[in-house]
Amino acid sequence: MMPATYPADLKSRLASTDPEVRRIAVMDLLDSDEDSIDQYLLDALKDTDAQVRAEAARLLEGYETPKVVEGLIGVLGDDSAEVREAAAISLSELKDAAMGDELLSALPASSSPYMLASLFRALRELRRPEAFAPALAALASDAADVRCAALGVLGYLKNPAALPEIARIAGSDPDVEARRIAVGALGFATESAAVVPAMTQALVDTSWQVREEAAATLGKLLAAEAIDDLIAAMADPYWQVRIKAARSLGRLKAKPALPVLIDALGHEISNLRKEAAVALGEVGDKAAIPALEKALDDSDPDVRKLARLALAQLTK
Repeated sequence: MMPATYPADLKSRLASTDPEVRRIAVMDLLDSDEDSIDQYLLDALKDTDAQVRAEAARLLEGYETPKVVEGLIGVLGDDSAEVREAAAISLSELKDAAMGDELLSALPASSSPYMLASLFRALRELRRPEAFAPALAALASDAADVRCAALGVLGYLKNPAALPEIARIAGSDPDVEARRIAVGALGFATESAAVVPAMTQALVDTSWQVREEAAATLGKLLAAEAIDDLIAAMADPYWQVRIKAARSLGRLKAKPALPVLIDALGHEISNLRKEAAVALGEVGDKAAIPALEKALDDSDPDVRKLARLALAQLTK
């Protein structure tokens, strides 16, 4: 039971001339019986000490009210990177779609790329349709962080009108992360033919992370027209790309991929051997039985288990 004098002591510490005392007092607010903790934290966002402001911004993630969102937006332009990051993270934790009103109203007045990117990241999971137009326009930003955050919004909204611009980013953006996010965002397309050219181009991107994303997304799209490109991706120098290509070939039940999948059963990376075993079961071609039977002696128990499951699929 908290002593009756604790709230008064807490208020005294919040007004201390020692910033470390104030910071700890801010942390103790959550354990107090005060009725207006969020207001105390909002007041702490104006503290002269950056660590106090950052602590308050972190703790405000548990309060979803317009005044809290407004307060956090207000410190996205703080002189301290620690404060800006804490506020951005707290905003990104918002779950109430109604809180998007404050975020949306702040977009036109955003004074920095960091602020704009933070607002888009906060809007992403709120899925506010009103964010579509500003996010689409933000793909022309000079700041890669802004383009990446805007792509996240568009990927969550799944509006087909964004596909041409997302495909453009996927194929030509100078930033690797923007290309990777764009490739993943293309996965919401309902007609794979509209995005497969961009995806197959991404399969030969200079970045293996982009190639990996493309190999995975083509499987989600069930893009049968990309089977030959995925087979070619099984020769990628990065095994991470091969894993996603094998997974997609399995989902596509791509019988032409049988030779490369059987070959992958002998790869030195066990994760790729496991994925190849699963894919061979999904492809459903009995010609894979001898290779899978050989994999029953694999040194990795998971490979042996998955080979047994694949054989069960092929022999039932």
